[in-house]
Amino acid sequence: MEPTTSIKGIRLSELGNKIKEVLDNAFQHLSFWVIADISNHTFRPDKNYHFFQLVEKDENSNVILARVEGKAWGYGSGKIREFEDITGQKFSNGLQVLVNIKVVYSSAYGLQVELQGIDPNFTLGNIEKQRKETLRLLLTNNPDVIQLVGEDYITRNKGLKMKAVLQNIAVISSKDSAGLTDFLHTLRNNAFGYQFGIDIYHTHVQGDERANEMKTKIVEVFTSGVLYDALVILRGGGSDTDFLIFDNYQVALAIARFPIPVICGIGHQKNITIVDLMAHTSTKTPTKAAEFIIARNRSFEDQLVNLKNNIVIKTQQMMSLKNQQLNQTYKGITEGSSRFLAAQKEMMVEYFQIITVKTKHLMFERKTLLQDMFRKVTTRPIVISAQQKALLENQRNKILESSPIFLKHARGYLGHFVKVIELARPEKILNMGFALIRQDGKYITQKAKLKTGKEFEVIMNDGTIKAKS
Repeated sequence: MEPTTSIKGIRLSELGNKIKEVLDNAFQHLSFWVIADISNHTFRPDKNYHFFQLVEKDENSNVILARVEGKAWGYGSGKIREFEDITGQKFSNGLQVLVNIKVVYSSAYGLQVELQGIDPNFTLGNIEKQRKETLRLLLTNNPDVIQLVGEDYITRNKGLKMKAVLQNIAVISSKDSAGLTDFLHTLRNNAFGYQFGIDIYHTHVQGDERANEMKTKIVEVFTSGVLYDALVILRGGGSDTDFLIFDNYQVALAIARFPIPVICGIGHQKNITIVDLMAHTSTKTPTKAAEFIIARNRSFEDQLVNLKNNIVIKTQQMMSLKNQQLNQTYKGITEGSSRFLAAQKEMMVEYFQIITVKTKHLMFERKTLLQDMFRKVTTRPIVISAQQKALLENQRNKILESSPIFLKHARGYLGHFVKVIELARPEKILNMGFALIRQDGKYITQKAKLKTGKEFEVIMNDGTIKAKS
């Protein structure tokens, strides 16, 4: 067996020094402006040190294409502080930046980049560019829900009719938000004693990566089955990029489509998010959102109070007018009644006089007429009795004279009828050669009445013959 060959190596630190020497020679006097995303950021305020990674990801697959460790201290930390003051945005994870870096290497920490500067305009421009693209996509993809009229975005949510009184309210906010505390304090301690039913749906309200969580909470409000008067979305102030979640496409679309009026209180004066543009009503702070609700309810109460006052005033005016009319009517009735009664009294006196005179005259006429009728009644019966007596005597004489002649004529008529009856006797008829037919005890005078197949009798002068039909 052959002996192994001894291999002589170098220390790792020696290799590191060689790499450092090469990199220093190549990059010592160079710096680069690089576009990258911030990741794994930490800050040590006691030493004013920032540690982070610069990352580049594939836009389609989100796969990391490049990554390098970075740091900032002293001058670099000062530049980060300037950046935060200008943009209002914290130097934090997920932020895409344009940074000026210097390549450094140490045997202990390996390859790193040291931040020399950062361009705030790039970050602000990126935010605005992304915002405009999101608005364009919202308009293009959802023409039935969102339209641009002039400079105003008209959404389905804005078209909803908000109730005059808002009492049952859903709130989306972070759990420990000072804005939520301000909102609840303002609402519950209002000067008018209004009471509210408030359901709070907690979620993170910062960071674009939390957008799906917020959208889920919005959907949860809808599917709760509770008939809310409004949905209020709250967040206090912050930097522009703190509000990126409210510029998210899915969150904005959910607000634009939401079937309950949405009130936003998610920032200070300078922050106008896409959600603000999509929502029914946008206020500048959570406190302003609460004040809006209270003011709306107060406005409705003022309308009721004004309506009540108008009704009272109108009623008083009407009552006063009707009272005047009633007094005038009463006065007219009283005066008219007095005049009418006086006129009727005069008329009754006149009628009484006329009736008295007419009654006396009529009674005199009737008395004269009765006296005349009395005379006629007492004399007329005597005359009538004499006339009727003479008439009766005359009739008596006529009856006595005409009775013998009448009786003679009557006897002649009776003799004629006796002869006719004698000739009509059955015996006379049979002697003349006629015969009678009798069946079932009845005399048959027509052939049709004779029953076939039965016996009948033929009665003649000298006897009866029985036969069968």
